[in-house]
Amino acid sequence: MFTIPGKMPGVALWRCDIAKVKVLQLKEIPDGGLKMVTAGGHDIMLARMGDKVYAAQNSCTHLGGSLSRGTLEGTVVTCPRHRSQFDMKDGKVLRWTTWPSAVLLFAKLVKPPRPLKTYPVSVESGEIFVEV
Repeated sequence: MFTIPGKMPGVALWRCDIAKVKVLQLKEIPDGGLKMVTAGGHDIMLARMGDKVYAAQNSCTHLGGSLSRGTLEGTVVTCPRHRSQFDMKDGKVLRWTTWPSAVLLFAKLVKPPRPLKTYPVSVESGEIFVEV
């Protein structure tokens, strides 16, 4: 924690350390594929579309399914457990489940839809880096 001298006495700013971690080589993920890696103590799912790679938490926010075991169509990942869908670009929930309407309504009340945590990714000289 640090304060800015002469600025707003009593107000402190928290320092946030972000690490850029090399996780894989691009060639280790097939185009259109998913892969789970661990970086900075987090299980992270990588999704590759051509030379573009996206990163998000690997655990589905619905019931904890391993998203890297799901399917990828474009930038949409589908959880293998209950078919929840998320956009890898921003983690947005596209579909919470494929349950019937009444069950889905109840499920949303009990456990409201939550987006995935996403991570900044870069590809440099064929190597994938994730900021955690």
